[in-house]
Amino acid sequence: MIRLLFLLLTTGLAAAPIERVWLTHASNDPSKIVINWETTSPGDSIVEFGTSTELGKQVKAAESVTLHHVKIPLEQTDVVYHYRVRSGGDASEVFRFKGYPTKELRLAMVGDWGFAKGKDLTSLMKDDPHLLVTLGDNVPDLHGKGREGTKAFSALIDQHRELFRSTPLMPILGNHDREITSRGPKPPTHAVYDVEAKAFRDFFALPDVEWRWRFDIPAFRLRLLALDASHTKDQGTTWQTNHPITAGSEQHAWFAREVARTDADFVLTLNNEQNSLMRGYDQKAWLPLFEQTSAVFTGFGYFAERAEFNGLHYFNTCLKGDGDLYKDPHSRFNAREDHYLLLTLRAGAPTITAQFKNLRGEVLDTSEIGQRKPAAPVK
Repeated sequence: MIRLLFLLLTTGLAAAPIERVWLTHASNDPSKIVINWETTSPGDSIVEFGTSTELGKQVKAAESVTLHHVKIPLEQTDVVYHYRVRSGGDASEVFRFKGYPTKELRLAMVGDWGFAKGKDLTSLMKDDPHLLVTLGDNVPDLHGKGREGTKAFSALIDQHRELFRSTPLMPILGNHDREITSRGPKPPTHAVYDVEAKAFRDFFALPDVEWRWRFDIPAFRLRLLALDASHTKDQGTTWQTNHPITAGSEQHAWFAREVARTDADFVLTLNNEQNSLMRGYDQKAWLPLFEQTSAVFTGFGYFAERAEFNGLHYFNTCLKGDGDLYKDPHSRFNAREDHYLLLTLRAGAPTITAQFKNLRGEVLDTSEIGQRKPAAPVK
């Protein structure tokens, strides 16, 4: 009996193969990073890490799970971190990622990953970004065969394993990221979307309430504010996808508080709705708030676009860029080509360089994003 129990225990320890690994941030600043992975059977969670292949440090969570999230401290800048994950007796290879820099920061933005399967991201990886931000619709849905719930996000990670285990990922929500049944031509009697986005929040470890979040990189006076905004015209129907964004809503009040802060020179707004619609939504409730930020980014449509309204840049980006053009009335650049956005920040510089780049690495458009203009003081 004792021998049988021993065999069962040791078999359980060996039966948790590690399937995929990805990096996120669950804090508002880059001093900690989350190492995420999945196993086929429950096991504990151990991350060994350090600034050399010898590792040397360890963080452990004893709870037996199949979806693992372990937060580790990042105490140094301008270094390469090495790490390995362990679960139930199984261990991954030693992987690596860049610690955050102090002189030049590169941030890549992509949109609509869920409809860009099979794209070659060699050029993006050559740009060697320190952070990867998505602008919604990371997956096509959560109900297709083999894509049920978190399986859809697992499939996303499997498309680009090397990228996701070496570059921190900060995704935002689009409607497809919470689509639990087919949408159909008319609103059905049941809810099509999980407004609370449980699968998304379970899979990705993100800051704040996760369906909207803030992330800061203080060394570059940079703040990212992720909104939950997509298909906003469907509010109040069974097609409703996002949390309310009307004037006075919790999300609107949160955004107003964040943009009122004065501890960041560059504030970038992230969302998944058409920029021109958001500017006019609910009697322009968002416009004066947007105009206290540095730029607004969306992954609304399958095209590249840079618009300018009242001196503020509005960007639309999509890895699959061959769709119809829904031009902003204030468009300054647009293109129908597969692409991504590369933002480059240099310490102390007064602007951020924003480049639309196609998947061959060619620059399609370059612009400069200035520091934000905080609201004028009340007299």
